[in-house]
Amino acid sequence: MNTIDDTRELVLELADNSVLANLCGKFDEHLRQIEEKLGVRISNRGNRFRVTGSAQSSLAGDWVLRELFTLAGRGPLDSHHVHMCLRESAMNDSQSEQSGDTGHTTGRKKAQQVVIKTSRLHIRPKGKNQLGYLNNIRKFDLSFGIGPAGTGKTYLAVASAVEALEQEQVRRIVLVRPAVEAGERLGFLPGDLSQKVDPYLRPIYDALYEMLGFDKVAKLVEKNIIEVAPLAFMRGRSLNESFVILDEAQNTTIEQMKMFLTRMGFGSRSVVTGDITQIDLAHHQASGLRHAMQVLESVPSIGFSFFSPTDVVRHNLVQSIVEAYERFENNRSSAPGDRNS
Repeated sequence: MNTIDDTRELVLELADNSVLANLCGKFDEHLRQIEEKLGVRISNRGNRFRVTGSAQSSLAGDWVLRELFTLAGRGPLDSHHVHMCLRESAMNDSQSEQSGDTGHTTGRKKAQQVVIKTSRLHIRPKGKNQLGYLNNIRKFDLSFGIGPAGTGKTYLAVASAVEALEQEQVRRIVLVRPAVEAGERLGFLPGDLSQKVDPYLRPIYDALYEMLGFDKVAKLVEKNIIEVAPLAFMRGRSLNESFVILDEAQNTTIEQMKMFLTRMGFGSRSVVTGDITQIDLAHHQASGLRHAMQVLESVPSIGFSFFSPTDVVRHNLVQSIVEAYERFENNRSSAPGDRNS
């Protein structure tokens, strides 16, 4: 059955041609990226653009071009900006469908979003799964973010923690991660406890520096308002008025996960993040995260958010890599006589 193409035309008012070059990219690479993702055809003569495709795709292409045009006037664009804009467009489509909005305007109204406000950044979710994840973090005292690398699980958890601290909803942030790679050798690494664990918490520190600044993070760590701790050192503690993040939770044992989840105190929130496709435990050990998903699925007041490869917000190639590994594992597990299935 043939589909009827819809064509949308737009004229962008340019201050100078450098903005147009920035919008289109070198050899029109940004336009080609939009075409490939949305399944449309884009042609232009100067500042006059034509987008042809299905009604929904051409509308999305129109919206993305207008958004990128605004960004192009502020600074250099790259493929990451285009990728993020396409992701936001997809989320707008999803929310418009849920609300019954047909969106038949020259541009599209941005969907209502949760915004995390920190002193240095305002952070918006990219995609409906990130939006649901942030809503769960705000709604539940305990929430899980489970999915592949690059989907923003840890970054958004840290952003939520910083926002809660700055708004005085909690008194401190506690960052926890199992140091699986180091094993018993952790004690032989130089430095104090914090310095020993630092290499394993580097992604969290990077996010904190971006949101608070290096000097402020250093001061908060010194005052123990931001605390870093290996999971093994959480036993026996009760954490009140804290925002606790357990990162890389797929590398916890069942006993460690149970121990962590029972540390919650009054006025505290906990977020557990992990990727069950990247478990580094010894083969005879079961993942505490995988086990918790089964044990707690029917417990009320716990939020579970699941991400897929399409939620990856890093380089475009990361999504393709994650999908390739997923296909390989699925094919291997379904092969006859596979002992690992």
